[in-house]
Amino acid sequence: MVGMEVELCCKAYPGGEDDLLSYETTEDVESEEWEEEEEVEPKLGDGGDGGGVVLQGLPWGDRALSIAREVLLSFGDDIDLFAFKTTPNGYVYVRLDKLSQQYGCPSIEELESYCQEYRKRLEEVGALGEIPNNLAVEVSTPGAERILKVPDDLSRFKYMPMRVCYSEGNGPEKNGVFFLDSVEMESENCVWKLADVKENRDPESKGRPLNRKRRDWRLTLPFKMHGMVSLYLDC
Repeated sequence: MVGMEVELCCKAYPGGEDDLLSYETTEDVESEEWEEEEEVEPKLGDGGDGGGVVLQGLPWGDRALSIAREVLLSFGDDIDLFAFKTTPNGYVYVRLDKLSQQYGCPSIEELESYCQEYRKRLEEVGALGEIPNNLAVEVSTPGAERILKVPDDLSRFKYMPMRVCYSEGNGPEKNGVFFLDSVEMESENCVWKLADVKENRDPESKGRPLNRKRRDWRLTLPFKMHGMVSLYLDC
């Protein structure tokens, strides 16, 4: 891989900032193809949709991560690092989370500004021999169906429907679309209520909202009984 390739991706959502569905731009593209991020079943802490940091034991990974965090300091407290991943082929995947935006999607300008500054700093440090000088960088948003930590992330998205995978006793895993009703920290329980979405409505109701009985129904789940929890888009 010659030179440095930079790809910006803003995968926004219906009603999200700028009402944008996709945005990509690539600088200094050489003959080699861009290494697409591997599509695997997301899980918490995977460095992708599940957030977290994955360095894969690379000797330059910690330094690239520290530079990513240093650059973020100039963007204030509203933008945070959602996920960071490095690969043996010299690719760096960064996902930024805008805390004040409904889905956590930074604007195109914010993504581009961060990417340019991060690229500049990587080149400077690469010239000193501390990291490879030909790293490729992709900066994007957390993703429409980001995986949420239980209970840490739930209050932030309390007014949005979430798909919750869970188990009760030794039975098979179940899943449903819910709104968070409350988090009980002392008893380590979450209380969920049905979201008024098509999936939860009676097929015979012809689109009518949930009846009183279903609106009043609650599901109480211990933290440890939750599986994957993600944002839900009623498309």
